[in-house]
Amino acid sequence: MQKILIATHNFGKFKELMEVLEDLPFKFVSLNDEKIEEDVEEHGESFEANAIIKAEFFSRLTGLPAIADDSGIHVDALNNELGVKTRRWGAGANASDEEWLAHFLDRMAKEKNRRAEFVACIAFAHPHAETITFRGECVGQILDKPQTEIEHGIPLSSVFLPDGKDKVYSAMSKKEKNEISHRGLAIKKCYDYLLKKYAK
Repeated sequence: MQKILIATHNFGKFKELMEVLEDLPFKFVSLNDEKIEEDVEEHGESFEANAIIKAEFFSRLTGLPAIADDSGIHVDALNNELGVKTRRWGAGANASDEEWLAHFLDRMAKEKNRRAEFVACIAFAHPHAETITFRGECVGQILDKPQTEIEHGIPLSSVFLPDGKDKVYSAMSKKEKNEISHRGLAIKKCYDYLLKKYAK
């Protein structure tokens, strides 16, 4: 069975991607599974650029096909503050999920405009093929406090309410979330591509 690397140390992100990819006839492994401690600087100015940087770096490092995700949130009230810098913003990349979210909600407390858009870009890099990207988006609003326990690695899921839904991301079932979420939409496009191109 062909091995494909999911280039993340983030267990929450790996788990979300695998909820969609698990039916494919490949062996998916994470950086942690492969005992890879290296990281790469995400210096791109777009989600697509950062996803490509990560996927190509780890594909070269391991010789494996690699999937990398870059995602973040655009918040109307915090114009240009988040985006590709989302996890490094505010309390910082080394903050715990709880610390990061507490800082974010404190910063949003005085804002009346709670509109936000989650964006995800998946890059698939193959040692012998051109890198390809897949994008997903979901629009909604930021609630003033968590509606569920904070999920490890994805703290915003507890406060993001998608348009037309009555539950935040982290209160949804896997199926519900993957049908409408930014990452679910992007990885489903990647799923379809891998199924058509590489599943023999």
